[in-house]
Amino acid sequence: MIASPRKVLGVLGGMGPAASAEFMRLLAARAPARSDREHPVVYLLSDTRVPDRTAALTGTGPDPEARLKADMQTLSDWGADILACPCNTAHVFIDRFADTLGVPLVHIVRATLAAAREKNPDGAWLLATTGVERSGLYADYARRAGYVLRTVGEKRQEQVQHCVELVKAGDTGGAAALLRDVAGSLLREKELPLLTACTELPLAYDASGLPPENAVSSLTALTDACLKILYADPG
Repeated sequence: MIASPRKVLGVLGGMGPAASAEFMRLLAARAPARSDREHPVVYLLSDTRVPDRTAALTGTGPDPEARLKADMQTLSDWGADILACPCNTAHVFIDRFADTLGVPLVHIVRATLAAAREKNPDGAWLLATTGVERSGLYADYARRAGYVLRTVGEKRQEQVQHCVELVKAGDTGGAAALLRDVAGSLLREKELPLLTACTELPLAYDASGLPPENAVSSLTALTDACLKILYADPG
């Protein structure tokens, strides 16, 4: 018999809404549950008013750190036992205060890199927002883990960022077509998995018709890392 998770998961979403909704869908679809009561209790705070993370990192928008911290504290106050945020770029800011929250964070970057290493120990292409690329967030964690990530170059980075913006605008079809072009270009250069390190990008990838086995989804990696903790044997 499957034990119902005792821990409550607090999810800070809204960055963007479609990615957060897909994360919640994956939590339900991938949980080893056979009834409502065997699924985890999840508190979702979908804060679409958090300032744009990439704009902050590129110097064109306000800093979202204070609001992110306040939202995480709200989830903790509600009674969450563990926290997750299905937005990679937000982790640039979350890393500055995560140790002060008093509630463990399931870290999307660590989870995604672990999934990438399992998929291909020899490395992967990094597809992320321009904010993440410039911040070095994934590069720093990959370096510490001894994992090789290849960046896509300036022109293709602009295309990847546009993919993200298209998904946020509701044009997943347009994002999928653009991502197909980017993926084809990258794979002709070197055949490595595509690490979709922005949570909008798995939605574009899923709609693109590209082979599922060629991608490492940060959304799926975060989902699985959360479920592993939630369904761990309490003994």
